[in-house]
Amino acid sequence: MRVGLYPGTFDPLTLGHLDIIGRATLLVDRLVIGIAINKDKGPLFSLEERVSMVEAECAKLSAKTGVEIVAHPFDNLLVDCARDVGAGIIVRGLRAVADFEYEYQMVGMNRQLDDSIETVFLMADAQYQAIASRLVKEIARLGGDVTDFVPPAIKTALDRHFPT
Repeated sequence: MRVGLYPGTFDPLTLGHLDIIGRATLLVDRLVIGIAINKDKGPLFSLEERVSMVEAECAKLSAKTGVEIVAHPFDNLLVDCARDVGAGIIVRGLRAVADFEYEYQMVGMNRQLDDSIETVFLMADAQYQAIASRLVKEIARLGGDVTDFVPPAIKTALDRHFPT
């Protein structure tokens, strides 16, 4: 069984994330969405909220693709998380050249830590390349419309945090 791990903070989950998740299901039999606890980033949504959002949105994709997709919070090294969930593949989404530079360094370090785990890069679809969770939160905070960037349930959650 091919198990993949797609890590991130998912604060919040965006349509760009879902695009990568959907395409990753073509590569693996089981996809684990590693939700980084990462308190240093000061997430808008609690860990429980982020897990719930990922589970709700990914249940739809799982039903559609037949691939098991599970949420897994983690606060250890990425390669340790991959080992914990039995993943031989780490899936990373790329939006721009700047993403690649950072990811290239991460792959090098991860390979030094465990060279049995491969990293696969998936380019975000053109319509999602500009979407970043950080920007989505900023738009929502300033009263902008995030409908084109997140699923409806995530927009509702953002509206609760930033009432207009």
